[in-house]
Amino acid sequence: MYQTGGTIKDTLEDIASHVLVLPAIQREFVWKPRQICELFDSLMQGYPFGTFLYWQVKPENIGDFTYYDFVCDYHERDSPNCPSFAPIREAPLTAVLDGQQRLTALNIGFRGSMAWKLPRKWWKMDDAFPIRRLYLDLLWQSDDEHESKYRFEFRTNEQASAQGEFWFLVSDIFSMTTAGCMVKFLNQHLLQEHVDQAFDVLWRLHEVAKVDKLIAYYSEKSQELERVLQIFIRMNSGGTTLSYSDLLLSIAVAQFQHHDAREEIHRLVRDLNHVGDGFAFDKDMVLKAGLMLSDIGSVGFKVDNFNKNNMAVLEANWSHIKLSLETAVQLVSKLGFDGRTLRASSALLPIAYYVHSRKHGARYVTSGEFKEDRDAIREWLIRSILKASGIWGSDTLLTGLRHVIKESRGPFPVAAIWKEMTRRGRSLTFEPEEIDDLVDMKYGDPRVFALLSLLFPDINVEKLYFHIDHIFPQANFTEARLRKADIPNHEVDHFRDCRDRLANLQLLEGRENVEKREIMPACWLDKAMSTEQRQRHCELHLLGDIGEYGREMAGFHPFYEARRRALRKKVQRLLGTQTDKDDGLL
Repeated sequence: MYQTGGTIKDTLEDIASHVLVLPAIQREFVWKPRQICELFDSLMQGYPFGTFLYWQVKPENIGDFTYYDFVCDYHERDSPNCPSFAPIREAPLTAVLDGQQRLTALNIGFRGSMAWKLPRKWWKMDDAFPIRRLYLDLLWQSDDEHESKYRFEFRTNEQASAQGEFWFLVSDIFSMTTAGCMVKFLNQHLLQEHVDQAFDVLWRLHEVAKVDKLIAYYSEKSQELERVLQIFIRMNSGGTTLSYSDLLLSIAVAQFQHHDAREEIHRLVRDLNHVGDGFAFDKDMVLKAGLMLSDIGSVGFKVDNFNKNNMAVLEANWSHIKLSLETAVQLVSKLGFDGRTLRASSALLPIAYYVHSRKHGARYVTSGEFKEDRDAIREWLIRSILKASGIWGSDTLLTGLRHVIKESRGPFPVAAIWKEMTRRGRSLTFEPEEIDDLVDMKYGDPRVFALLSLLFPDINVEKLYFHIDHIFPQANFTEARLRKADIPNHEVDHFRDCRDRLANLQLLEGRENVEKREIMPACWLDKAMSTEQRQRHCELHLLGDIGEYGREMAGFHPFYEARRRALRKKVQRLLGTQTDKDDGLL
């Protein structure tokens, strides 16, 4: 049933009084501040606002579903998600099936605030997230270069007090009930010559918020969840702003009976990302892990995989799935990886499935009983990460690996996994050109840590925190310092190019790296280690004649070339195409 428009003010009052709520199938709020400002500008210019789709839930059926409140005060760190809401069954309730992003944008702009992280600030610091509210510049005049006619911005209180501008807090429009009230306000704050212009803008905001009948909607009255889901899918699957995984998450949320699936999944993502030095997993990985670890169909984002029966299986196994994912992430972290060095989150899933199928818990991560098994996982994971091509883009590969792990017995089945990956065109053997690419990798490539940890397995990354260190310090490669060191002009660019490549990199324990700083490598070794320790360190890191070459920048080129040859030889031996690697073991 189509309903003609109401005002924005009336709709926001319905949101505040929880007459309008969000059903669990809705995703989170994803709009950026710029999008909200653009929406407000469009409203002020009288552009079409679009219709909404509401679902009228009868009082006797309210308890059968899960609901959320609209975001009002968005905080990127502390409150990015829709707050939960427990409705009163006797009260009327309308759930929004289509239009959540627009309504939330209005709710934040007219009633709330936004706080997002400033660049180059730490997430843990509160001042990295200044609270900003939506303001309208009453004196701004558009020109032909701007698509926007009105200037809306999210600003702090201090930013809104900038001289030469007049920023009006948008939420204050509701306290101005008459034109006379507005004129009085403007006369108190502006020169007379600006009052007329500012009044026109302010009056237009008043009309948009409280006068114009902008909210029109269709009303769905069916109480059958299946029909509501189909309507939701039809309304959302064709758009570009709603990802397919968002849609499937919404369906999964609606099918759970005993857990708040949205909260469970978001909390698990947060917990996994806080392990060790931090990871960057998302809900997609957790959803895919749920399918894989529950042995549900193919491991893919297909609507058929998210039917009621499959979601019942997923929910029944949820506690064990969480434990297995947490154990797998703790293991990968203990092996020295984090969000910067674990290139593809899908590489975690075969490990998680193995942990899940063998019912391993936290003891698996630390017990000496499982050391050989952990070593096998580490070597397989490193090879997977080092492959430059995206081997983890295929859901059918995950399905195949799940079958291999399920059918195997005993420890982590490296050989069987290797064989299955090769059969599917995802070989973990490296061709000569790939080895050259690895040996010439640069600092910042997420594969550097994985390769160094493979090349130098005696470095115990499980117990100590290691930095990727420049053997010849970065600071010595400026043009000024190189010329001061009498490096010929025609070699300066070559020196600077080689500075960040693998042959000038090593894994160094964090404390030692801080102490080393800008000291030349041979001088630092003399200072930090005994003769015996120095010899062992050079052998371990393939540093060659660093004592001879590592005191002056002129020694960098012979050191670099010798170490590159040594590294390539070792990479070839570990990853190359020798026939004795055909069984899939390193």
